[in-house]
Amino acid sequence: MRNDNFIVREPLLDPKQGVVGYDLTWQEIGDGGGGADGQADEGDLHALLSFVAAQLSDEKNGWLLGKKLLFLEASPALLSGVAIKRMPAASTVLTLKHGDLADPAALAAVKTLRAAGYGISLRGAELSSGALPADISHLEVRFSAGDFAAQARRYASLKKSSLRMVGRPVSNWQDYDACAMLGLDAFIGKLHLTPRPGKRATGLNPAQQIIVQIMNLVAKNENLQKIEEIFKRDPGLSYELLRFINSAAFGLKTEVQSLRAALALLGYEALFQWLSLLLATASSSGYSPVLMETAIIRGRFSELLGQKYLPRGESENLFVAGIFSLLDRLLGVSMEEVLASIKLSDQVAAALLTRSGPYGPYVALAEACELNSPLVGPLASSLKITPEEVNLAHLSALAWAQKLGVPAA
Repeated sequence: MRNDNFIVREPLLDPKQGVVGYDLTWQEIGDGGGGADGQADEGDLHALLSFVAAQLSDEKNGWLLGKKLLFLEASPALLSGVAIKRMPAASTVLTLKHGDLADPAALAAVKTLRAAGYGISLRGAELSSGALPADISHLEVRFSAGDFAAQARRYASLKKSSLRMVGRPVSNWQDYDACAMLGLDAFIGKLHLTPRPGKRATGLNPAQQIIVQIMNLVAKNENLQKIEEIFKRDPGLSYELLRFINSAAFGLKTEVQSLRAALALLGYEALFQWLSLLLATASSSGYSPVLMETAIIRGRFSELLGQKYLPRGESENLFVAGIFSLLDRLLGVSMEEVLASIKLSDQVAAALLTRSGPYGPYVALAEACELNSPLVGPLASSLKITPEEVNLAHLSALAWAQKLGVPAA
């Protein structure tokens, strides 16, 4: 892997708003865009494929993204390479340009990969001809300014029963609904940062109010007996705490059955972090699941970025800053209202409001990797974090989020 490349991601949504996978590409320092329109060379494509395979395919645990698909750009030469074989076939979709299939050898390699279970997505096809290669699994269609619904209808008319249509860019929920209604299968855009419109509760729901009450007690280091009393009033919350403490992540030899023991084992810092996660995932009806998942990934990504450079307690604060950075959109209230409800440090508040203070740049860097922003390189450089460290944290955060079992739509 070249030492100046950063991974940027875009989530793929299905017609039910669920996150079905991610499109991963390189972005270089100083590159103003990159992504789908960039001209990555073959060495870069091979480096990305090899790096992703090494980080997300574990001998012991298998594919670390669970049921999620991964879309990666490829070239004809890579189709028969060994790097692809390190990726799980059922979870991998390789994106080729239409011109790549002019080579008979590439067509033969596609046929072999499809027989093995890999997905093949085609980009830049001449749709007016109506003739599409028989062995592709996905067709990427690009939308331009103009009559979005008319374009969606035209693309939907080309759909075969076995061919999945991937729309890009689908940047608002109205266009998403038009595509979903017309039968397109997956969507790439900026929907992961946009709340789903429509009637929805705003502010803290009853479950979140209890969580915030406990968080404020934890922030003041209130005695555990008082905190335990609030847990006892909410059986659902008590169950979640005991399930969490007895999960495989803790590796305890004996099961913890009392709330007091669970709270003592966690301690104040870890308890606050867990409650922060619970607050973000206890959102009111009407939210978009991709927004919730993005908040969780951003929290873990921010924390991992700072672990090497900040004391332990501060890196844990980064998790809270990252996951709360989307809480205003999840709750449908301003960030000022969020901060009025929850007792947070001035440093975390500065990160949430203006991406300033000691934590703000870390959250901004995690955010930039979601937006394919040209700020990725400058932010990493200002923090003295190498591209490899950023990429390792990014993929680790993606894998960690899958283990949590974020609710689907």
